[in-house]
Amino acid sequence: MKSAALSFAILFLLSSCDFSSRETPGPLVDQPVSIDAGTADRANVELDMRAGELRLSGGASKLLEGTLEYNATRYKPRVTSSINGEHATITVNQPDGSGGTSNWGGKAKNTWDLQLSNKTLLDLGINCGAGQAKLNLGDVLLRSLQVHIGVGQVDLDLSGKPAHDYEVTIQGGVGQATVHLPEGVGVYASAHGGIGSINVTGLQKDGDHWQNDLYDKAKVNVRIEVNGGIGEIRLIG
Repeated sequence: MKSAALSFAILFLLSSCDFSSRETPGPLVDQPVSIDAGTADRANVELDMRAGELRLSGGASKLLEGTLEYNATRYKPRVTSSINGEHATITVNQPDGSGGTSNWGGKAKNTWDLQLSNKTLLDLGINCGAGQAKLNLGDVLLRSLQVHIGVGQVDLDLSGKPAHDYEVTIQGGVGQATVHLPEGVGVYASAHGGIGSINVTGLQKDGDHWQNDLYDKAKVNVRIEVNGGIGEIRLIG
């Protein structure tokens, strides 16, 4: 029954996307991204990808750097940034109506390959509309992380050694998400809403949530909240 409901929801969402285009794929364009932190030691970063493949990791020498690759002008992302004293704001998003890529028979290309600084405290928001996202953020200095999953797959790797507490909010769609949790820290996870399935390993069930033995005992604690959606969420401790 869940499988039938999931299939129906995927078909519904796909049918609601604008897959039509007057434009055919052209040559690949590599758009570099290079944003210095300047005087900022804290940043809000928003990545809004409507359709395509997102690869995000740490280790950048700047606040944000990498390449945006696409083969249609309607996928050309907008990149905006500003710095106000010690605080920076960065937004990377696709234009409204950029739609999907399925009608191009696999020839469409829209890939964001980006790296974040490990030295700047981040409030990070990621919207994955349709496609795949591989997020290796275990070494990034997070204060908060919000991930919205549409149609597709998200692999979120938080395994690392965080120096302070942070919170993660995952808003489910009809896709699938796998979250690799950090070790050696306290972890608390909760789930609410119409989630198709949630599979948890490495944490103990305690009432309406899961946690490990280190939660509220370790110097660093990470809280995970999963909301809504009818997809599948896997939490791996």
